Amino acid sequence: MVEIQRLASAALGHVLAGRSLDAELAAAWRRHPQLDGHDRAAIQDLAYGALRFRARLDALLDALLDKPLKDARLRMLLLVALYQLEYTRAAPHAVVDHAVRACHGLGFTSAKSLANAVLRNFLRRRSALCAGVDRAETARYCHPQWWIDKLHAQYPAHFAGILAAANAHPPLALRVNCRRARVADYLELLARNGIKADAGGAAAVVLEKPLPAERIPGLAEGLVSVQDAAAQLAAPLLDLRDGMRVLDACAAPGGKAGHALELAEVALTALDRDAARLERVRANLVRLGLSARIVCADACEPAAWWDGAAFERILLDVPCSASGVARRHPDIKSLRRETDIAQFAREQGRMLDALWQTLASGGKLLYATCSVFQEENSEQVARFLERHRNATRLTLPAVDNDIQLPAGQLLPDGRHDGFFYALLQKV
Repeated sequence: MVEIQRLASAALGHVLAGRSLDAELAAAWRRHPQLDGHDRAAIQDLAYGALRFRARLDALLDALLDKPLKDARLRMLLLVALYQLEYTRAAPHAVVDHAVRACHGLGFTSAKSLANAVLRNFLRRRSALCAGVDRAETARYCHPQWWIDKLHAQYPAHFAGILAAANAHPPLALRVNCRRARVADYLELLARNGIKADAGGAAAVVLEKPLPAERIPGLAEGLVSVQDAAAQLAAPLLDLRDGMRVLDACAAPGGKAGHALELAEVALTALDRDAARLERVRANLVRLGLSARIVCADACEPAAWWDGAAFERILLDVPCSASGVARRHPDIKSLRRETDIAQFAREQGRMLDALWQTLASGGKLLYATCSVFQEENSEQVARFLERHRNATRLTLPAVDNDIQLPAGQLLPDGRHDGFFYALLQKV
């Protein structure tokens, strides 16, 4: 446990220095190949948890310290230990002991007494400390103040629920491959394997408890794919028919491209500017037994990759703040800055303008984000419609009776992530 605590605190430190958590954990697995699946899961849980509740943990640690710590590594270690004490069922005496021993392993021999005092003081004064820090919104909601203020202004009746959902563990949803099985059939297969799940949409199955990929029946064989229920709406909203020319811009990692090809025999181009992530598109399509034209290029520069034959359908799932999926990527709350939203909005506008010229007359473009911020969603679409008089926004069809799309905006809840959709037609 000492090593697990130490590696989790190291990952936390790298994230706060600007590195993504996924990239840091992948690097940690390469540096420590001796770690087994149980150890990796434990490290990941601690790193995710400490980042999820970092604002509150920071406030608690500051209240416990007489003066700022000089070494950031010690601060990260204490944040991880506080997460364990406040949010997990780990035995308090073991958490404190492991943190003290980890100080020695990190070269903080002189800090052992400090770590012991801070953590035991927290246990003694826990109720009063928590009540004190929770008076501040950043600690109470575990989000940056600008994020809280933005949601309060845009969703005054729902902002607290959105923030709470972003701090919860995300559901694990699967998409059943309609070429291979029905939802009812797959639920029976799960039941035979002792796995509890419910139908969560037209093709979605939501597991009662998350499972490692290797334990999900039929995943490796292409019977199902891991995909959030909100993201599963994209392909059906495109209204695909056999023979259509379809572009999936920003296609990586390939979940929506695979779903589109499951629904219809289309000529699909999967476009992305990240060559490494395109390998995941290829792997996903191979697993599903499907094929597409895969192109590594920038969607904003059609002259470099477009052959001039217009697409009848375009899916544009743009780079965004990912504010609707913060519970899956808690490092976003530490890495994202308020100024990033305007930068994302500018890039999204450029992509819309560039790809609009590749759409056939009468064709449809589905604009999608995993954001809940209106600058990237409803306001982005409104600006696009002002620039393009040959565009109209269509009413979204009811493609899933379990999930409603008021004004195209889905807010995160216990069944799905936060997502936005707008269906645009060239007239």
